[in-house]
Parts: sequence; C-alpha cells; structure tokens
Amino acid sequence: MAHIRQNSLIISCQAVKGEPLYGYNIMHLMAKAAKEGGADAIRCNTVSDINSIKAETGLPTIGIIKAVYPDSNVYITPTLNEVKALLEETDTEVIALDATLRPRPNGEKVEDLVDYIRINKPSVEIMADISNMEEAKYADALGFDYIGCTMRSYTESTKGIAIPDYDFIAEMVQSLHAKIIAEGGIWEANQLRKVWEANPYAVVIGSAVTRPKDITARFRKVTDSALKK
Repeated sequence: MAHIRQNSLIISCQAVKGEPLYGYNIMHLMAKAAKEGGADAIRCNTVSDINSIKAETGLPTIGIIKAVYPDSNVYITPTLNEVKALLEETDTEVIALDATLRPRPNGEKVEDLVDYIRINKPSVEIMADISNMEEAKYADALGFDYIGCTMRSYTESTKGIAIPDYDFIAEMVQSLHAKIIAEGGIWEANQLRKVWEANPYAVVIGSAVTRPKDITARFRKVTDSALKK
C-alpha cells in the first residue's frame, strides 16, 4: 500500500538559507496550518523540520535534504550522506531524490542511492524529481515509486519552459508505470484544476501556499503594473 494516497494534495513546507522564514523552527506550524486547510501530506526539508512536522501533524511526509556541493548542480538529497541522515534520523515515509541526468556530487549515481534505500529500509518509498521525459523514463526503469516534474524549467535542458506543463504531466501519466506527482508553478485554482485534468496520482503545491515573500512579490508586480496605466 502506498504511503501517499491517490488524489492527495501535498503541501511543500520549506525554508532554505537566505529566505526570511529560515532558521526560526516554525515549519511545523506552517504544516499544521496546511493540515487544517486540508493537506493530505507534507513535503519537507531537513531532519529537524521533518521530525517536528511529523510530530505536529501526523501526516505522511516526503522528506528531502537540500545540500549544495561545489562539483554539481544537484542539490535535492544529492548524496549518500543525505540519504543516510533521512533513513537513520527520521521516520519519513518517502524520500525524494533529484533524478535528473546531471552529474552528482563526488561522482555518485542515483541508482546506487535507490539500491541503498531499498536494501536498508525497504518500507520507505522513493520519489524521483525529474525535468524531462528521458529522465522520467530512466527513473521509471530504476523502479521509483513516484515520479514528479519538480525540476521542470529548473535545468539547463528545460530552462524557459512554462510551468505547470500540462502536456508533459499528461505524457508522464500515459507513458510511465510509476505514480506521477505533479509539482511546479501551480499558483492559482484554475491552474490546479487543469493539472488534475491530466490525471496525476497526486499534486504538490509549495510557494503559492508557504512562501509569503514570493506571494507578496507577485501581488507587488501586479500592483506596479496596474498603477502605471
């Protein structure tokens, strides 16, 4: 049985270094608010936030650790060090990995990380964060439980592609065996309706709910444009 229920609305509750909400240990409260609003699961970053969010909400989590290494652009659970921390120090039900085909830090391979999780904690499911169909098909062949379009428009090969990419989501649903999670660029209710029409297994919404700086900046942009007329 999958840890993430079909048709789940997943809310990403994260703050990274350099953002206004980073370092205040309040993501569990953001997740509590998301749960009260109807969230079915939470995507979250760092061991401490995963643990506090699980304690506060009891919801299933998709756990990641963002880490920057000098020899790679991969930063979402990029190496075995982050995988081990998630397995040994949290009870997250799902671990998400960057599964783009870009070089990983230290020359590590995504297939080795998948194997490590399967061998050491087979109850934990694995999500692939990909940006294009080649990566999605490779992740599918590796046996990922979930595949999400998290990195679409954020890699060199997909830079400038408008998201949500409804056609890409639909293509993944039709072409792959894994459960498809739509993620990225969903800001408005009409966008979400159109995403659901592509029939993904679940949907992740992040910035539109949990990043007040980005939300305000969008309203600021509209305000400035309106006042120039």
